[in-house]
Amino acid sequence: MLPAAALWLAAALAAGAPEPVVLKLGTLAPVGSPWHESLKDLARRWEEASAGRVKLRVYAGGTQGSEGDMLRKLAVGQLQVVSVSNVGLHDVVTEPQAFSTPLLFDGDAEAECTFRSVRPRLDEAAAARGLVALQWTRIGRASFFCNALHATPAHAAAAKTFAWDGDPGSVKAWRAAGFHPVVLSATDLVPALSTGMIDCVGQLPLYMLTTRAFERARYVLDLPWGWVLGATVVRRETWERVPAELRPALLAIAAEVATRIDADAQRMEAEALEAMARAGAAIVKVDPAPWRAALARSWPVVRGEVVPAPFFDAVLEARDVCRAAGARALAAGEAVRGDSTPPSRATRR
Repeated sequence: MLPAAALWLAAALAAGAPEPVVLKLGTLAPVGSPWHESLKDLARRWEEASAGRVKLRVYAGGTQGSEGDMLRKLAVGQLQVVSVSNVGLHDVVTEPQAFSTPLLFDGDAEAECTFRSVRPRLDEAAAARGLVALQWTRIGRASFFCNALHATPAHAAAAKTFAWDGDPGSVKAWRAAGFHPVVLSATDLVPALSTGMIDCVGQLPLYMLTTRAFERARYVLDLPWGWVLGATVVRRETWERVPAELRPALLAIAAEVATRIDADAQRMEAEALEAMARAGAAIVKVDPAPWRAALARSWPVVRGEVVPAPFFDAVLEARDVCRAAGARALAAGEAVRGDSTPPSRATRR
């Protein structure tokens, strides 16, 4: 039994200690998935780095509702942090949708270079809506999944293609590209494929595998056309409750975790495509040129009606700089390989 003096001292210390900042985080990431495990690791490391002064509680698997529901809870303080896709974030911060613009980028390296260039603008866009972006991640790349072979845009024009409810600009963009969008909520996607309400969907391979939706859309075009970004954001007034001296370290931890999520996403996408192919899905090689020509017709609509025009223009400018740098690096690499060719036997002495 503790002496009375020791009990008094413990009570005094407890009374003088500041209350920990407790943050509730909502996400659709499936329970036990690598994304969920990464967020749990973020919570553990934050608590350790802050000596218990910051506690992050992760509610995964959609227990806090859809992404729209979670953002509404964030607005009224029922949640303090959300980890959502750029599609879900669109009602609040529209700028990240630029990276889902179909075939805007020639490959992942160009998209990654562009993202690094405009990342400060994304942070500013979140800040203008009263949010602090703790991390940006790449969830994966969307591809077309269809219930029949549509190897060209002309073939796909008559197919009924899924379009997100609540994003009329994107619906208009699909029409501009020559497609036939059918507007549905995300929760209706799998039933709609089963009933024939839709024929095609642009979606992440991992989603199509885990929901078994690919069984109703077994033709997969080998043409990833847009990134799906993830964002973990916190209300600014909540973030300002975190002691200022702790914030840089917590942000650094969030950035480290984001890097691991990016690597996991690349690996899981490749594994999902392999698993679907083993289960009977057809990975269809297509000529990208007609698809790029068709989908480029959506870009003027995306610019201004989906993504603010100044930000879209900044993305295009950064993309072109990255593209030119990539071309120069490729040319330099080819020149080095050419210079390193051993001399012919006739020229050796």
